[in-house]
Amino acid sequence: MKTFLTFQNFWENMKNNRIVITGGSGFIGSHFARYIITNEKESDIFNIDSLTYAGDNRRLEDILGNPRYHFIRCDIRDKSNLTRYLKEIKPDVIFHFASETHVDNSIEEPSDFITTNINGTFNILELVKAHRAKLIHISTDEIYGDRKIKSPLFGEDSNFNPSSPYSASKASQEMLINSYMRTYGICAVIIRPCNHFGPFQHREKFIPKSITNALNGKPIEVYGNGENIREWIYVDDGCKAIYLIFRRGKPSEIYNIGSGFTISNINLAKEILRLTGCPESLIKFVKDRPGHDRLYGVNFSKLRRLGFRPQTSLTAGLKKTIEWYREHI
Repeated sequence: MKTFLTFQNFWENMKNNRIVITGGSGFIGSHFARYIITNEKESDIFNIDSLTYAGDNRRLEDILGNPRYHFIRCDIRDKSNLTRYLKEIKPDVIFHFASETHVDNSIEEPSDFITTNINGTFNILELVKAHRAKLIHISTDEIYGDRKIKSPLFGEDSNFNPSSPYSASKASQEMLINSYMRTYGICAVIIRPCNHFGPFQHREKFIPKSITNALNGKPIEVYGNGENIREWIYVDDGCKAIYLIFRRGKPSEIYNIGSGFTISNINLAKEILRLTGCPESLIKFVKDRPGHDRLYGVNFSKLRRLGFRPQTSLTAGLKKTIEWYREHI
């Protein structure tokens, strides 16, 4: 079976320069679609998105008129239509963002996470195999599960220990991809990002929900005692990291994306209130969710060796994000 030794060689051998982004109308996917259309001047970008509640083409209004950008409404679970579209596109590269991602939703109704994240990824893999396309898969640091306070940061070789149906479905995606790399020789790389935030994020997520509630004078709900700690990266930095891995990374490798910016939920809520000029009395502690991970944190030294450094601090990113929601609320 034909394989490619480096992404660079593979890129040089591409004939069509056709890039597919699944979930390109979602939060990170839309930012990445805008980023790559700016940086790949000779490529056509095909956004495949089913436009669930989390997908919104208003995120892409500034590139909708670009002749190199194409939108296709299709659910990755619909193998028949997905096959038809990809047969027409003949993709060189598929960036696979499309997933159900909200942990609370996965606890309340896990079935969509199984059908979209696992079955949908299976459909993508079958078509990657058929078209000999390169796959860039966007996973999550949540597959590692809970990290102890004094334990080492999670490296790419750390064990899986998912705590929710969401993170278990993402771990399942990775296991499928690994099996296709070994069995069928597909060219793929797996990326495990920490939590992203920034403009256009759906208001079900903690940062945009806290910002919009604060700006409306509503309570900010914090699970448990608020001591759960997360690592955050501004979405523009996350997109730069994904693109850097695409350009300089090695096939069959796994890359963590981190920032080094960690903060507890309670301190994050307080920082949002400080930056919005709202009182801390808006904080409301609520019953903790089942299986809530205490601490995340990834070692992203492999990504650093590719030349990555986050450019936007947590506070600077929050200021930009708050300003955006203030204008668009």
